[in-house]
Amino acid sequence: MGERPLKIRILEIFKDGQPRWNYEIVDMIFKEYGMTGNYDRDLINFDLIELASGGMLSDLEQKVDAKGVYKKDFLLHKYVITDFGKEKADGACAN
Repeated sequence: MGERPLKIRILEIFKDGQPRWNYEIVDMIFKEYGMTGNYDRDLINFDLIELASGGMLSDLEQKVDAKGVYKKDFLLHKYVITDFGKEKADGACAN
């Protein structure tokens, strides 16, 4: 992939309706876009926050990252796509 804007790709990933943790999305985007490092990790996380703030993702669950899988002692968030997000994804993610 690596060609679509990040927010569009994130919505595309969530279109299957499965909930995912923010670190899972970061890992997927890192592999697809060849991204690395803390700046890129935080950029992707910010896009997730913006999609949730815009009502396209719903924040289902949070927990402290005790193991450091994303960022030690920070909150991990589990997101799922909303009906509004599905509607927007259908238009934005059409091939």
